[in-house]
Amino acid sequence: MEIRAKKSLGQNFLIDKNIIKKIVHIANITEKDHILEVGPGTGNLTQAILEKNPNKIYVIEKDNKLAETLKKNYENRIEIINEDILKFSEHLICDEKLIVFGNLPYNISTQILAKWIIKTHKINWFKSLILMFQKEVADRIISQVNSKNYGRLSILSEWRLKIEKITDISPSCFLPKPKVQSTLLKLTPKKDYFIFDNPENLEKITRIFFSQRRKKIKHSMKQLFKNFNEVSNKLKINSNLRPQNLSPSDYFLITKEYENLSS
Repeated sequence: MEIRAKKSLGQNFLIDKNIIKKIVHIANITEKDHILEVGPGTGNLTQAILEKNPNKIYVIEKDNKLAETLKKNYENRIEIINEDILKFSEHLICDEKLIVFGNLPYNISTQILAKWIIKTHKINWFKSLILMFQKEVADRIISQVNSKNYGRLSILSEWRLKIEKITDISPSCFLPKPKVQSTLLKLTPKKDYFIFDNPENLEKITRIFFSQRRKKIKHSMKQLFKNFNEVSNKLKINSNLRPQNLSPSDYFLITKEYENLSS
């Protein structure tokens, strides 16, 4: 049966064997490891992971036809979960910490990452995330303060994850070829991180600030605090700066102050 990529699911199948080898290599898979692959597609990466003989491989594949094909090809060598990743509780798959691989669909990659950072931040369910993003999205994840790509995704990622850029990947490594480059990132959870009452508040605060990206932050501060001048002085934050000029730590402090005053 010929497998065709579905545009509606943002499918681009990774076919370059050298890139596949590199992805598997950086994970340092052992026989004790439990693996989760998101969007395995035609199973090219799955096969390379199997060759490393991990303890268990789980794959989440939303596409029914692809899930059927994977079942025929791999039978009981992998556990196939035919579900939507955005609706699935992957931290309940097993009691072991997972190494997660994913050639993430471009159209939902930021939603998936934000879900893993925000929703499951207290559940130490993964050992590492080895993920492929559209280059533009990866640039936003790794961007530093005062750069044009710096924003909400940079701050959320910096809060909970150590981020390592592995390599950029050409469109010719996929079938069908996407119109843009991709980037491979390795993300590992931080042991020490800023504690919030509810991390969704960090998402809310950064959304308010970066929806007014070109305005001075005093406009956003006014939305959040009646006494915004007092708060700015207390946190030693210049309210004439713009959102891209504040460090992740500044946003953590603003969020904590918002929580303190709201409780």
